[in-house]
Amino acid sequence: MGRKHVACILVFLLLILPGVAVTTDPLTDLENIAGKLVFYQMDGNATYVRDSGELASDIPTETMFELFDPQKNYSSAKLTYTWDLGNGEVIQGTEPVVRYHYSTSGNYTLRLKVGVDVTKYAPAITGVYSMDVQVLDAIKHIELRGPSDYEVSQNTSLAFHVDGSPPMWVCWRFLPNCEPDPMGGCTLTMLYENTLRLNHTFTSTGVHCLDISVRNDISKLQSSFSLYVRRSNNPHKLFILSCAAILVATFSFITVIACRPLHHSRSQIAASSNAVFLKNQDSDGQSAIRLNFSSVERGEKEPLLSQHGTQYCS
Repeated sequence: MGRKHVACILVFLLLILPGVAVTTDPLTDLENIAGKLVFYQMDGNATYVRDSGELASDIPTETMFELFDPQKNYSSAKLTYTWDLGNGEVIQGTEPVVRYHYSTSGNYTLRLKVGVDVTKYAPAITGVYSMDVQVLDAIKHIELRGPSDYEVSQNTSLAFHVDGSPPMWVCWRFLPNCEPDPMGGCTLTMLYENTLRLNHTFTSTGVHCLDISVRNDISKLQSSFSLYVRRSNNPHKLFILSCAAILVATFSFITVIACRPLHHSRSQIAASSNAVFLKNQDSDGQSAIRLNFSSVERGEKEPLLSQHGTQYCS
């Protein structure tokens, strides 16, 4: 083979290789873009990772698209992001992160469209991601609705308002004299509304503490309340009732004593209806009239008569 033929072959290869390099661009072989969504929420100095699709309402939120590109195929590509938050707000940009917040609780569907332009002649590569988001109200406050002082040895009802989204898990315990009990547990209750009602009977007076811990899927709050327990007013009521009973008994006894002589005289007048007039002769020969009362009741047929001396008929 001559030198001319070798030179022609080299020129042909130099012309063909650039075309092959262009047609074998790795971006042209990809059908979609792989990745995932990660949610971050900042509350004060704390940052929470929300990867389960549950977010807190009215809290600054960042959603980031993490690209899955182990081969570094998109390292030099320019990607675009279109965020549809599901609440009527659409945000576009070239950064894989968006900042926003949901003002009210509810269920939303977040949609992300990722696009990349490969060449002027090849169609754009896109990836669409969708996630259902449940927005809940975080627990920020627990309020005692009612008095802060109670009576000992009485069944007491306490009501608390919790401003988080149910369902919530509540763990509570009473501490007499507010003394910590590291070995003691708490009572776990499931709350399906925003009002917590507790029934408790205080066995001692003084200051008692009530520790409450409440949490839902996106937040947790612990609070403590000081309750004052005083002596019951029932002993005073019993003393008053006892004095009243004694006074009633005394007045009843006085009334019976006061009415008893009047009843006795009425009995004597009724018995005098059985009186018999008798004539009795004295030693000097004069007759005297005697009044004899019979103790026989009205039901007797024969009265008892008493006669002394000779009976005269006028």
